[in-house]
Amino acid sequence: MARKEIDVSITDEGRDQGKVFHIKEMPAMQAEQWAMRALMAVARSGVDIGQAASGGMQALAYLGIEAITKVHFEDVKPLLDEMLDCVSVKPNLKNLAIVRPLMEEDIEEVQTLLQLRKEVLNLHLGFSNAADQSKSTLGTSASNSSNTPISQDPSVRFSQSRPAKPQR
Repeated sequence: MARKEIDVSITDEGRDQGKVFHIKEMPAMQAEQWAMRALMAVARSGVDIGQAASGGMQALAYLGIEAITKVHFEDVKPLLDEMLDCVSVKPNLKNLAIVRPLMEEDIEEVQTLLQLRKEVLNLHLGFSNAADQSKSTLGTSASNSSNTPISQDPSVRFSQSRPAKPQR
């Protein structure tokens, strides 16, 4: 089975409005190593990782919220860079079949970076808030499950249905 892929259309007003980015899931071994490096960075920061150590990537995401102010940037930067390796850009809105690697100048707003990183995590973790989906338009690709509606028309977008995050 192919890795999951989504398109993210930027709808927020700003310099990136209307741009379309493509996100592809990391291979399983790379994703596991990424998660382990993130967990180790959090542990080094002094945050009590407790139950999260055996809770998988979803527990790691919740732990990340707590750890954000305690983890050293030099530990986090390679992880942030690797997240963006999952992102490419669709530079021609008239032909969304054209996809090329992301370049620094493709993203002009910090909010876009945050949104793309969040979508990378959502793709790998398999969860999202319904409210989050209202901020981005997620397209589907042929690699999604067979029960997901797929359109060959790039102007048609479908939101992926994901369970809401459990409340803490």
